[in-house]
Amino acid sequence: MNGEVEARVRKYLERDKNGLRKELLKILLEGKKFTTNEIHEVLAKKGYSISPRGVSAMVGLISARLGILKTELGEKNRYYLKSEYADLVRGIVEEFDDTS
Repeated sequence: MNGEVEARVRKYLERDKNGLRKELLKILLEGKKFTTNEIHEVLAKKGYSISPRGVSAMVGLISARLGILKTELGEKNRYYLKSEYADLVRGIVEEFDDTS
């Protein structure tokens, strides 16, 4: 199963044209729970031009296709990286940091 997840995360980052996907994964690696608005604010402060809806779409894709996020339902849904994938994702993000 982890091999499949690793392949999906790698493929996701290989299509990262401007570093936005990598930055989003780095935010999730902080180990906190985030709303999409909070993620949008962090990305905007780092100079990325993306709408809140764009962030929601990215988070939805990561959750559905990569399967590495959990959702805490509430008035505002909060998303966080599943702890069992943290080391795997961190290692892949660091690899892509070295190559960019």
